[in-house]
Amino acid sequence: MATNESAEVAATVTPTNNGSITPETAPTSVEQPSTPAAADLDLPTSAADGLIQKPFGKPLESSKPQPPAKLTADQQTKYDTFLKTVSSWTTIPNTAAKDASSAPITGDERMWLTRECLLRYLRATKWNVAEAETRIKATLTWRREYGMEKLTPDYISIENETGKQVLLGYDIHGRPCLYLLPSNQNTEKSERQVQHLVFMLERVIDLMGPDQETLALLVNFSDTKSGQSASVGQARETLSILQNHYPERLGRALVINVPFLIWGFFKVITPFIDPLTREKLKFNEDLRQHVPPGQLLKSVGGDVEFKYDHATYWPTLNKLADQRREAYRERWIQGGKQVGEIENYLKGENIPSASQATNGQAE
Repeated sequence: MATNESAEVAATVTPTNNGSITPETAPTSVEQPSTPAAADLDLPTSAADGLIQKPFGKPLESSKPQPPAKLTADQQTKYDTFLKTVSSWTTIPNTAAKDASSAPITGDERMWLTRECLLRYLRATKWNVAEAETRIKATLTWRREYGMEKLTPDYISIENETGKQVLLGYDIHGRPCLYLLPSNQNTEKSERQVQHLVFMLERVIDLMGPDQETLALLVNFSDTKSGQSASVGQARETLSILQNHYPERLGRALVINVPFLIWGFFKVITPFIDPLTREKLKFNEDLRQHVPPGQLLKSVGGDVEFKYDHATYWPTLNKLADQRREAYRERWIQGGKQVGEIENYLKGENIPSASQATNGQAE
């Protein structure tokens, strides 16, 4: 999500509640690992599968990602400069404090620094390379300080026992759909409510297919009561996290059944939202125009009969995400553990890795 595109998300979100790896030269031929079949999870594919209690395993065939724009010569030059700098980093600060200690950059951190990740930060900073370097290093530090490894399914589980956040289905462009349902709020306000949103954003990213970098956020305020919305402090923290550490991740925000108080908040923040971001935010539209009915909840106008059962949904979602991350990591290792690896390769598309593509160009 770009710097300004998260204010509207913060307004709608009710926060619900390694060792260092040295890069190696990639082999000239890399065996393409297969994507783990989710057959053992028995995932549904559409509303035609009856009562749905698990995430859908993939988008419908009709849901096609929009192809990314090709880089101009100037943008390619800036990317090459950015990649060279980031690839040279050997340590990262442990906290955002002025005189914070540093530690070696880890394998997980290098794997996170994909080609598309670098491009997201360049786009978010309007191709200002120096600013992109500052921001991406700040995110690496934030991920350390925030303690992403502590946000485990067991720790977050209580926040989602009532299904106040549900990752289900894909929109017409193949974006994973994350539903926020404030009326299902079940916990007192705490730090873990914001951590819950961060955890779910990470799972959304796990389930993004090739050529997909963004999510569809669906917020339904139906039956939301006083006190179930985020506090001002939580909204500010959420806004800071989204705009600073998840740039260029919002594809569409669809908000329905907006109560009067939230409308008032939107009127206040609208002048601070840039026009491009404002175009991504849609109020009270027919959601069937944005999400295929076969993967859209019946409660918001689709055909999917969905019942949230935590004992079924939660372990399935997390096992599916685990499978995707494991395959992603295996490809990264086989591709040579490169900073600037290509996300489509990591996600299982039958294309060369970054090192293979470079070697091919050099021949």
